[in-house]
Amino acid sequence: MAQKPRELTPWVSPWHNWGYELRELRNLRGWSLRYLADKAMIDHSHLGRFERAERKADRAQAAMLDQVLGANGMLLRLWERIGDERGHVANPQVHVAKSSVDLALGLPHEAASDGEGIFVPCRLRDGSVGWVTLDRRALMRAGVGLGAAAAIGVGSPAAADSGAVPGLVRKTRAASAYGSTPVEHLRRTRRLLIDSDNLLGPRQVVRAVRDHIQVIQELRREAKGTDRRDLMELQTQFGEFLSWLYQDLGDHKAASYWLDRAMQWSHTVGDGDLTTYVMARKAQLAGDAADLVDVVDLAEAAQRMARPRSRLAAVAQTYESYGHALRGEAAESARAIDDVRNVLDGVTADSTPWGVWLNAAYVETHRAQSLEALGQHEAAADTFAAAIRMMPDGYHRDRGVYLARQAVSLAGARAPEQAAAIGGQALTVAEDTGSGRITNELARLDKALIPWQREPEVAEFRAAFDATLAHETEQEA
Repeated sequence: MAQKPRELTPWVSPWHNWGYELRELRNLRGWSLRYLADKAMIDHSHLGRFERAERKADRAQAAMLDQVLGANGMLLRLWERIGDERGHVANPQVHVAKSSVDLALGLPHEAASDGEGIFVPCRLRDGSVGWVTLDRRALMRAGVGLGAAAAIGVGSPAAADSGAVPGLVRKTRAASAYGSTPVEHLRRTRRLLIDSDNLLGPRQVVRAVRDHIQVIQELRREAKGTDRRDLMELQTQFGEFLSWLYQDLGDHKAASYWLDRAMQWSHTVGDGDLTTYVMARKAQLAGDAADLVDVVDLAEAAQRMARPRSRLAAVAQTYESYGHALRGEAAESARAIDDVRNVLDGVTADSTPWGVWLNAAYVETHRAQSLEALGQHEAAADTFAAAIRMMPDGYHRDRGVYLARQAVSLAGARAPEQAAAIGGQALTVAEDTGSGRITNELARLDKALIPWQREPEVAEFRAAFDATLAHETEQEA
């Protein structure tokens, strides 16, 4: 009897995640380790260790596996985000077993103390950029770059345990003093927090959202009837929003955790549109994580759940398009995004409150993202530029994300000076908001610009980006 494959743990570190994606691709093709080893000309025992993160592939091996498995660059991109074959990111002294949100803010079962580590973007000794864990107290004594400080919330209210929940519960219960009800007060609070996130990024609001989930859970203990259902609906909405904040901070594990909770709560509410929206968000998160296997399946599941010709069906198909692009399926990607563009005018009248941000600019940014994933860099850069011009005011952080992705596309199109200039704009937003999504894109840009590093504009951008990072030292290696 064949030995049961060891269960993988992709959340433990980037190398574990890389091994997990390698096994998923191999299983998707129906190949054994020995068959893949023969095709890639790599020892099969080494492949097994790659999958279990017991051994690190070098760049040539990662590129060969990507080519043989038809991953369209996904495996190689993930490898490049971790570092080269020297593997400093996975060094036990500078490790990635904890995320920024687990440590700086604490999940419900895991609060951070001053002595625990903090996950920050870091310039490694090999010149690459990775996310590493540093001692919290030593970090605050030594100081870090503005970008690293923003990403972890050092010195900001979000990093501290405010102990504000009892006060928030009392204030919410006393909403009648303000001519409101607790449910109305919480709905208004959520809208204000969403506006704050759009302008300032996730680190300013993530603690408040966490606190308000606890407030709602406390109020549900005594609520009855319609109030109880309305509170459960709000709890689902806050949970989905918290998942989004963690996603923007770059913590996919925490984002997935809160989306799973929101999915469970949405079934309790019995609102089909809300459940469909959460499923579509799961597809979006899978796309952000470059999950080659789940993104299309989740997007198609959301479309099956959605009302025909509804806005939510279009939202899910937008994410399906990007999923096909990640898999190198250009025709399927174009077909899906064209379908969305064709129905866009009709879905604007949909009465559902979910996905109201779906507009031409949003669809075009996803078309650009798909073009970039397919290696059509010049077309992607032009599409990003057009989409950014269409964006409404107030989406400060999202504009930074799209600027960073446009800059990466320009570097791919061999326009380094323009890429550096636009990357500098995105860097300003990254420093202001602490968005991990922007930082990750800028790390890709930093690497892509190396061939032109002596050009003054490129050197200026890379120096400015470097100044926002923590730096690995000999003692940390």
